[in-house]
Formats: sequence, C-alpha cells, structure tokens
Amino acid sequence: MIRASDRKQAILLIQEAVNADAGEAAACSELGLTQRTLQRWRKQKDIRDGRPIAKRPAPVNKLTDSEVQQVLETLRQPAYRSLPPSQIVPALADEGVYIASESTFYRVMHTYGQQHHRGRSKAPTPKPLTSHAASGPNEVWMWDITWLPGPAKGVFYYLYLILDLFSRKIVGWEIWEEESAEHASQLVRRTVLREQCVIRHQPLVLHSDNGSPMKGATLLETLYVLGITPSRSRPRVSNDNPYAESVFRTCKYRPNYPAKGFSDLAEAREWVLNFVRWYNDTHRHSGLNFITPSQRHQGLADEVFNRRKEVYAAAKAKHPNRWSGEIRDWNLEEKVWLNPEKVALIQAGEKSLS
Repeated sequence: MIRASDRKQAILLIQEAVNADAGEAAACSELGLTQRTLQRWRKQKDIRDGRPIAKRPAPVNKLTDSEVQQVLETLRQPAYRSLPPSQIVPALADEGVYIASESTFYRVMHTYGQQHHRGRSKAPTPKPLTSHAASGPNEVWMWDITWLPGPAKGVFYYLYLILDLFSRKIVGWEIWEEESAEHASQLVRRTVLREQCVIRHQPLVLHSDNGSPMKGATLLETLYVLGITPSRSRPRVSNDNPYAESVFRTCKYRPNYPAKGFSDLAEAREWVLNFVRWYNDTHRHSGLNFITPSQRHQGLADEVFNRRKEVYAAAKAKHPNRWSGEIRDWNLEEKVWLNPEKVALIQAGEKSLS
C-alpha cells in the first residue's frame, strides 16, 4: 500500500520533472510507477488508497465455516496429520470422500497456522538480493563463464570474463577448454596484477552467480589470500548478474561472430582479443552516456563530456531557434549500483527530480 503523503509527493516530483522538460514516462519509470497509475491518482478526489477499507462481497465458492472446520479436523486425524494435502486428497477420494481441493487445503492450513516446516532438515530461508555500489574503478567486479561454439557439434570453449561495475570495462578474460575453479583462480590473480589493485587500502568485491567454478575451494582460497570479498547471486536467479549477461550478448551478436564455431582454441582467443579491444576502447557504451569503458575507467569522462558540451553550446548559439530547451545532458551518475534495492531506487529518483 502506498500512503497518501507518498502519492502526493510522487505527483509533485513528477510534475517538477515535466516542468524541467523531462518526459513524464521517464519520470514515472524513475519512481517505479506507470503513467496509467499517475493518471488515476490525479483523477481521484480522495487520494487515499481505498483498498484496505473497501467492502467486497464474499466469493460464491467460499467454504462455509462448517466446511473449514471439517478440513481442520481431517488434518488433525492421526492418519493424515503427517501427510501433505497432495497425499490427503487422493486418500480421501479412495474412501469416496471429497471435502475440498488440494489448493483449498493449503489455503486453510496457511490461514490457521497449520503449515510449518517439518522434519529434521533445516528450514529454507529466503536469500536476500545482493546489492553493491561502486563510485570508482576496481571496487566491484562481476564475472561469469559462457560457452563459445567449437569446431564440431557438442564441442565448446569456455570464456571466463571479469567486468568492472563502475566503468563496464572488461578487466580480465581467458578461454579454456573446461570449467574449473583453478582456471578462475588464475584469471583473478592475473587481473589483480594487471589492474595493480591495492586491495588492502581499497576493498574489492567479486560478484558471480552460483555455478560450481564460482564456489570452488581453489577460487575461494585465492580470494581469501588476496583480500577480495566474494559475492553471489540468489540461487536460480539469473538476472542478479545482469551486466555480465549483457556483455556476453553484445559479444555473441557482433556481426563477425562465428556462429558456426571456432576451428580451434587459438582462433577463439584471437577473436575474443579483438572483441575486448573494440569493446573497451572503441565501443561507446549506452549505459555510460556513450563514452568508452576505457575512458570511464581512466577518469577521462569529464574531459570528454566537457568537449561535447562545448560543441552543443556552440551549435545552440548558432541556431537557437532549433533548440526547444537545454542542450543534451552529458553527465553520468557518480555511483553505479548492481541490483539496487527499491529504497535506493526511490532515493535516486527523488534526487534526480529535485
């Protein structure tokens, strides 16, 4: 539920953004709203959320109180109290009895606190969303492994790749014929040396998914020795490492990508080497306001943006009638988030709209 005061604040913030020549759809997106929701709020005389106090008729298929009690009494019987509804309902059917469906049994159990973890195993606990922020290069790295097609069907090479969160620069990569924590450990060591990371003075986080190479003892020991903090995505949630997935897509959708496969390991390494050089030094990244990852990594972003601002300011001064507002915003956020939490998103939206 969204409080009335928060709704009013959101309407004011979005209106301020629109008055400053921002798009209403973009402003709504920053606050996690849709334009349809904003329009409904504006039309309502009473901006309070009416859902908590709404009076709704009872569903026609709702169980009666006596039927609910029958479900509870069935669950407490010695023959059924250790069985799940998926076992109870068929057993009752074999006896010629139907009380309710499996989903209804579960709903009643949940309502009356009858559904708890049982057995000697540890109860499952939800894994929190892993969130990191970087305000400079070599603070947060993300890494992953992807398959590259080999010379024959079913033969693959494995691309290990480390990406910097702040600059999106590919800071380390290697290709091997198999997945292993040992190879990952070698890559991390080489990347730390290449980037000349002083981890004792500047903590470094290495984020990955939950694959076996990411959790191998060899890699974890290497991270411990180097003072790097390991971080992993939630189990079975692939989009917790979105930037690594994105760079793999960029790689495999290059026009010269050999979709039919690489002839050998040497060819795969040569192709990826050329891709990394293009990605880091030539590719103007849309997530970096169209500067290259190397420029961002080396601290040259402000210099590049200042030159662009001068070009745009001169163009506007030459033909002011062609400009309806300010020149293009050539800036970047000082802090980059990996999987920002909802609170952080709202704060960022309020800051951008203020």
